[in-house]
Amino acid sequence: MRMHSNTASRRARKGVAVLVALPLLASGCSVPDLSLTSGPAVGFAGGVTADEPQAAAVARDVLAKGGSAVDATVAGLFALSVTLPSRAGLGGGGACVVYAPGEYTPNKGVAEAILFLPQAPAHTGPLRTDGAILPVDRPAAVPMLARGLFALHAKYGTTKFNSLIEPAQAMARDGVIVPRALLRDLAVVAGPLSADPVASVTYFVGGRPLAEGAKLQQPGLAATLAEIITLGVGGFYTGFLGQRIAAGARDAGGGLTLEDLRVALPNFAPAVQVTSGEDSVAFLPPPADGGLAAAAAFTSLQAKPADTEAANARGLAVAARWRLAGGDARTLLAQSGLPAANLPALPASASFAVVDKAGMAVSCAVTMNNLFGTGRIAAGTGIVLAASPVWQRPPLLSAAIAYNPKRRAFHAAVASSGQAGAPLATAVAMRQALAGQPAAPVPDPGRANALVCKGYLPGSGRGCVWSTDPRGAGAALGEIP
Repeated sequence: MRMHSNTASRRARKGVAVLVALPLLASGCSVPDLSLTSGPAVGFAGGVTADEPQAAAVARDVLAKGGSAVDATVAGLFALSVTLPSRAGLGGGGACVVYAPGEYTPNKGVAEAILFLPQAPAHTGPLRTDGAILPVDRPAAVPMLARGLFALHAKYGTTKFNSLIEPAQAMARDGVIVPRALLRDLAVVAGPLSADPVASVTYFVGGRPLAEGAKLQQPGLAATLAEIITLGVGGFYTGFLGQRIAAGARDAGGGLTLEDLRVALPNFAPAVQVTSGEDSVAFLPPPADGGLAAAAAFTSLQAKPADTEAANARGLAVAARWRLAGGDARTLLAQSGLPAANLPALPASASFAVVDKAGMAVSCAVTMNNLFGTGRIAAGTGIVLAASPVWQRPPLLSAAIAYNPKRRAFHAAVASSGQAGAPLATAVAMRQALAGQPAAPVPDPGRANALVCKGYLPGSGRGCVWSTDPRGAGAALGEIP
């Protein structure tokens, strides 16, 4: 994995630009214009690792200005909805594990999860509106990203919520250089995506997909983000903005109603906990079942560290059983003799992890339930509509955080993508982090983003390392004293 180490970066600490540029150049990407979000970093602020550099830079700058890991996550994921809408749009959702050290924190020093998965609407058939019957040929998911991030911030955030959306809004308005990750996704689905008239204007020039070095501008998305800043997230789900989203989704064959938006809520849930020495490792719980699969693979690796094939089979078997019949996570982890998994092809996702100087950490996986979701944009909003989980099976979203309950301190965070390979990627990367081993690429097709502090946090930050998989197009950013 490509790494950024606090220890290795001391010689560069006088210039924030140096610290930002090195990981981005190593990824093969052009360095983004950070003028919208740049700010001086004073002392150790924490680290960020993500699947897209420009969104990672937004989160890093929130940390540099004194924001918490949750603040940085909110800003970074809103930015990711601009720079990587193929996997992380406002029309989609995801899940995060969050850890805040100390008995006086909201969850008293115990990691928990927040689930804001893209949900199926109440209706899947044709909708009648204004006397007309509109077909639902590309069922859309209920957008959950904005409400999920608002709930996360309401419980753990420290900075004004609306200010955390401003970098994303400016990026959508003024444009960003098309990220390498987005170029890859465009190449995969260019044909179907170009069939949508709104998407074709956004992502194509002269009938061809945006090329390397081109600028991606999204004025409709910028206007939507500006409205959220002005009127709040509530308007996205119940107000005039919600009405436009529902109407745009219906016109795009997505079948959403304002009532679908109104009733869809995120929820906090206990993480799936596994013990590793003195640490607890908290994984995403079902229905983010990639976390359950990662926990199963992790426990398999504890017994047989070199047998990644068995760990992968075990993880997928546990996830398949949960998808078939549900059940208690702890019971499934203890159950032996499960049949081999029979999972369909799974959609793409993206991952994002942050830790701040106080040891608060957030590890997230987000998705559109398909590359570019339904392949259609709700007209007038700039929002790419995610695919309904009824139409496309959801991905195995996988993320985890390791912490020491006795010391009330952060140790490591991992978030992964890679379809069915995401759970094993999380398990392998977490095992490497806790063993103090140098980060290395995880088994294909998985891709892992990792943060690890050998000396734990809170602390000086020395010995902290952040890494992103060199086979991807992400970045790992951070500063030290």
